[in-house]
Amino acid sequence: MTSQTELALFLRQEFPQNKSTIESVGDRMATVRHPVGVAELRPGGTVAGPVMMAVADVALYVAILGEIGIVPLTVTTSLNINFMRKPASDRDIIGVCKLLKLGKTLAVGEVTIYSEGVDEPVAHAVGTYAIPRQPPGIEHNHPSQRAATGQPP
Repeated sequence: MTSQTELALFLRQEFPQNKSTIESVGDRMATVRHPVGVAELRPGGTVAGPVMMAVADVALYVAILGEIGIVPLTVTTSLNINFMRKPASDRDIIGVCKLLKLGKTLAVGEVTIYSEGVDEPVAHAVGTYAIPRQPPGIEHNHPSQRAATGQPP
């Protein structure tokens, strides 16, 4: 399993445009937080849909990499989101991901998205990721695979 610290460093280096931070990762789950400011709002004073979609995508990516190690070319193949209620414009967006399936080449997970401090979800997403095949003899999260990507063993 990849640590929260390793994942946070990877995201900062490889996705500097990402504003989400990792709250927790492990046990096929991840929670991420996205700060909400004026740049995240759309007309009507609500959080823009693309912001919530990004939170879902990041939460899925973090949960998967938390299990298989830093495999940068793990990519989104499908993301479906249902917007359920208006999120608060003055609270962070929280994405809670649970992996439903984690195979060798595909992962499926769901993300429930909340306004911080509010029990009712504002959106629900389901996503699928493709995990690249590893060369024979190298397994995901194996120290030699992680060293090949520049990550500490």
